[in-house]
Amino acid sequence: MVLLLCTTTQFSYEKVSAAGQDKTQHFGFKRSINEKLPSIQEEGFADIIEKNEALFLGNTSKKALYLTFDNGYENGFTAPILDVLREKQVPAAFFVTGHYIQDQPELIKRMAKEGHIIGNHSWSHPDMTTMSNDQIRQELAKVKEGVAQLTGQSIMNYLRPPRGIFNDRVLAISHEEGYISAFWSLAYKDWEVNKQRGADYAYQQVMKQLHPGSIMLIHSVSSDNAGALARIIDDARAKGYTFESLDQLMAERLLGNTLP
Repeated sequence: MVLLLCTTTQFSYEKVSAAGQDKTQHFGFKRSINEKLPSIQEEGFADIIEKNEALFLGNTSKKALYLTFDNGYENGFTAPILDVLREKQVPAAFFVTGHYIQDQPELIKRMAKEGHIIGNHSWSHPDMTTMSNDQIRQELAKVKEGVAQLTGQSIMNYLRPPRGIFNDRVLAISHEEGYISAFWSLAYKDWEVNKQRGADYAYQQVMKQLHPGSIMLIHSVSSDNAGALARIIDDARAKGYTFESLDQLMAERLLGNTLP
């Protein structure tokens, strides 16, 4: 699974060597501090991200934030998160798996009803670099079809590669299927449900990484995130940030208005 310092601290993982399009990459980045932009140049895959028109940063020409949640399974916090988003009038994107579609149909319907983007996080959360092209397409199609059956929405524009694992081939196939692969530029280790450290910790981890164009990865299984979300929204706005949707970002990108 996976819905979130100008230092060398990174989300870094062991990279598996292969050749060409099949070289497996694990997404990582150099974090922001003091609102400076984070970087993926040190990771060796910036060209693949750019080539396949994937997202790492949003619109860095303004203080825009893009809330995204990864929903692999439900831990009791998505409804409260949706309550906060509705109260604060904040758009978000929820990346869902097949398990979530089958287990939480009412929450899927609520996300759509309240105007949030529902994105593809694959059906079974596999390492898609190990799969054939047809298997990748099937993983994505089952999620799209499952969400459409619940919500009536036949269009699904965004994909978050499961586990943050990808390669050129996976991104290229996803793009061919009509998806923008959405990575992230703000996140912290929030997904371990037995190692939660309190809402104040979550608040501090997010706030110290804010930067213009932040695509924020938040795991909805985290009680810390659920408890901190309202305060994060209020205090980010107090610092001059606005919360925008990935759809708005893509519209601006088409107009050429997303340059740093």
